[in-house]
Amino acid sequence: MASNLAELFSSLATVFNKASLRWYVFGAQAAIFYGSARLTADVDVTVLRGGHPLDELLDSLQEAGFEVRAPDVHALVRQTRVLPVVHTQSAMPVDIIMGGPGLEEQFADFAQSYDLDGVDVPLVRSEDLVAMKVLAGRDKDLQDVAAILKAQASGMNINDTRATLKTLEAALGRSDLIPVLDRLVEQATGRR
Repeated sequence: MASNLAELFSSLATVFNKASLRWYVFGAQAAIFYGSARLTADVDVTVLRGGHPLDELLDSLQEAGFEVRAPDVHALVRQTRVLPVVHTQSAMPVDIIMGGPGLEEQFADFAQSYDLDGVDVPLVRSEDLVAMKVLAGRDKDLQDVAAILKAQASGMNINDTRATLKTLEAALGRSDLIPVLDRLVEQATGRR
């Protein structure tokens, strides 16, 4: 018997694969997979919709057992690029981020497929997840980074994470992201 999470991912995969849309899981569910011990009741995914009409995506999600969690979803997606839904069978909320060109496409290019109860789930790679969480900068995100670094450090290419953070620093006019990563790497592994 498949878990609620596997059922949810199977439903998402059905919708996105039918429309030939690239997607990946990130956020807390990815952090848990990579070694963070935390509880979460939601799922975060990015989908690269391209020119696929939002109304068609909404219809497909409804057919697959998802309900929208916002009154004016079109306005919300325009303003935030977030499509909040709930998987009715599991009652799990899902935030679907409408990805765009640039880093989100790169993250999709490097996403790795993992088997979850027989469902192929594309998961953002640990290097990119760490960069996302350093950028978010909340305490729980930095705790996730520390846990991921401890669990995955030997298999991660930290230089890829630094390169992504360097790109983000340049784009955002910031210089504080790489020092945060370096501090967390040193704390987690004893090296820089």
